[in-house]
Amino acid sequence: MQELQQILDQALQQFAVIGDETELEQVKAKFLGKEGSLTALLKGLGKLSAEERPAAGARINQVKQGIEAALQQRRDALQQNKLAQKLAAESLDVTLPGRGMCAGGLHPVTRTLERIEQLFHSLGFATASGPEIESDFYNFTALNIPENHPARAMHDTFYIDPQHVLRTHTSPVQVRYMEANQPPLKIISAGRVYRVDSDATHSPMFHQVEGLWVDETISFANLKGVVQDFLQRFFERDDLQVRFRPSFFPFTEPSAEMDMSWNGGWLEIGGCGMVHPNVLKHVNIDSEKYLGFAFGLGVERLAMLRYGVSDLRQFYESDLRFLKQFN
Repeated sequence: MQELQQILDQALQQFAVIGDETELEQVKAKFLGKEGSLTALLKGLGKLSAEERPAAGARINQVKQGIEAALQQRRDALQQNKLAQKLAAESLDVTLPGRGMCAGGLHPVTRTLERIEQLFHSLGFATASGPEIESDFYNFTALNIPENHPARAMHDTFYIDPQHVLRTHTSPVQVRYMEANQPPLKIISAGRVYRVDSDATHSPMFHQVEGLWVDETISFANLKGVVQDFLQRFFERDDLQVRFRPSFFPFTEPSAEMDMSWNGGWLEIGGCGMVHPNVLKHVNIDSEKYLGFAFGLGVERLAMLRYGVSDLRQFYESDLRFLKQFN
């Protein structure tokens, strides 16, 4: 009996000074583990006589319950202390002023698209849209692009299957719009386009805006006037000059490259021309009665020039240090 009391006292004293739950479990094993002192006494009950065994067993169980109660009490105390420390470390003074939140802003390409649409709307152009996955017919055939044209090659175009591609320009929107509407037509189509290309000035996914005006009295002079007016207003420079160099596109005839005066020189800004009669025939518009012009501009190119960005890839790297400049 004296030994049982010593075991109980020793357990209570050791539990009281332990400050770590892992250490507490280790000390527990000294008393209640397989090789613990109390377990050894339980194993020794078989050596006692039948008369002594019940009283000794009852006393050992009483001490065991006392040790387990003290053990649980210490566990609870350690957990409460741990929780108190965590709450103290995470305390929040609700009387402090709130932290200012940084206001977000539109992406520079989105800003540019909105500005382009706003300026063309002021010139009377409506906005049209179409699918980004296009059939071979709308992306190439209806635009007078022959079967052997390099633009159809795998190295330049993303093919979904032999008959469908990720559109390489927004011109298919013009074809779809002309199919569904009769002249006079005056629209712009802006959106994502895809080509196999990637460097500081090219991206496999970029944005393009194309314009189309079809009517009975449209001429190349109207095209020149619209493009020059738009560019001067977009860059807010009345002295900005635009020139047109002869070029070739399958869907326009005659065709031209557009350059604008920039930093003492000339900078290519897009392509244009009078809508080819074959394109009008594909959409059942009388090419003897109606004429039209079309032009295409790269949205990222316009954004780079307007905001002074030298590498197109910065638009798509999601670097907040870059994007916050446009908030």
